[in-house]
Amino acid sequence: MLKISLKQNLIKLGIAFFFTYSSVAIALPVVSIFVKESLNLSNWLGGFAVGVSFISTIFSRKYAGNFADNKSSKKCFILGFIIYMFAALICMGASISNLGVIVSFMILIVGRLLLGIGESMSTVGITGWHLLQLGPEHSGKILAVMGMAMYGAFVLGGPMGLALYKAFGFNAVMAVSFIMPIIGIMLFRTAPEIKPQKFTNRTKKSFWGLLSLIWKQGVTITLQGIGFAVLGAFISLYFQNQGWPYAGAGLSLFGLGFVISRILFGSLPDKKGGVKVALASLIVEALGQGLLWMAPHYALALLGALLTGLGCSMIYPAMGVEVIKKVSPAQRSTAFGGFSMFQDIAYAFSAPIGGVIADRFGYSSIFLLGFIAAITGIAIVCSMIEYKYNEY
Repeated sequence: MLKISLKQNLIKLGIAFFFTYSSVAIALPVVSIFVKESLNLSNWLGGFAVGVSFISTIFSRKYAGNFADNKSSKKCFILGFIIYMFAALICMGASISNLGVIVSFMILIVGRLLLGIGESMSTVGITGWHLLQLGPEHSGKILAVMGMAMYGAFVLGGPMGLALYKAFGFNAVMAVSFIMPIIGIMLFRTAPEIKPQKFTNRTKKSFWGLLSLIWKQGVTITLQGIGFAVLGAFISLYFQNQGWPYAGAGLSLFGLGFVISRILFGSLPDKKGGVKVALASLIVEALGQGLLWMAPHYALALLGALLTGLGCSMIYPAMGVEVIKKVSPAQRSTAFGGFSMFQDIAYAFSAPIGGVIADRFGYSSIFLLGFIAAITGIAIVCSMIEYKYNEY
């Protein structure tokens, strides 16, 4: 019975989060192109528009974690889904004619900032709810399914967003982004409320105290996230600049590699521990970023995107399993909020920094940044191998 219940819950999670996160994935490759082509602004501002949503995510992670731990994890993620919808409507307003470039850009930024808050509430809330529903022994599977759904959305969402943009314009992309979260809301509308676990003052740690426990795991996903962030923001422009075909295929192959890795290796962190899985994954990501940096032909660049997806895929759940070992059950959502914040940092700052690098040194040099980050991540994970945890 438990096995059937576990399977059903994970399938429902995957379907709901796939459609909901498609709201984000459809817009991701389009935002920087809209800023550059429609608003005639520079690459770094396009990168800023992509990355700014993660700034609001960073600052709302603590609130989302406390909300899920102390009030309701279900209400937390349902609210996040609704915020996604409002964010899409606001971003749609950026394409209204006769507003002027500055006003349109500022409207877009407001929508992207709101999207970041929705990201925080939805991911923290739905993770916390499933940890309470299924138990921490399945944490690796929960995170693997969530990531598979999220980045599986990029397989379809990236090309769909580009196709919609080319055929119907920016408004069509945002309209679809508005619709997608409704599916997730409908699937979980009858899900039961689960009472948060209580903690005593003796076991409760401050948010910063939790971060001090998990900083190595957090920094690892920051470094992992750099490769994804620069790929997601600039691979389409990179291909266009090189005169290569299949500009939309790079993000799709990244997502495909991500999903394949989650399907094949999703249970490994629960069985083998997160450190070994993260180490192998970072090596593969470094190879992918190196290929993108030095590729003389689009086929090698596409292979680099695929390898980056294969490598990035298991790092978050691998380190997440290690985080679970280090925190009390009553503060898991708050801890995961802080843990995810490290990845948000990569997403917030990598795209604008990558835009500056692209303007000065060319698009290929962006992926050198991702390569260096992955190599640094390998060094940090190696330092964890002999580290002994003080578990609760």
